[in-house]
Amino acid sequence: MHGNWASLGLCRAGNADDLFVEGAAQNRAKALCAGCPVRAECLAHALDERIEHGVWGGMTERERRALLKRRPTVRSWADLLRAARREHDAVLTPSGLRSA
Repeated sequence: MHGNWASLGLCRAGNADDLFVEGAAQNRAKALCAGCPVRAECLAHALDERIEHGVWGGMTERERRALLKRRPTVRSWADLLRAARREHDAVLTPSGLRSA
């Protein structure tokens, strides 16, 4: 992983080889990603760099290939995910409830 966000990943505490597995073991790797505070940054990195192996941001290589195929016009997944996060945060009130 690259970038400042990588040092905050939950996977940093484990064995990196656990993220480069096949079959049912991928579900265990994806489960680790589920609670990671930098999941979106990790996924955006893998999509933008077209990383072909391993579980990144909770997605397997097959899932990422399918997403890239469905959204071929996205130039920067990092920008897209940052914009989505800003939009999501903007509709939340300070109490954490959606505004009307």
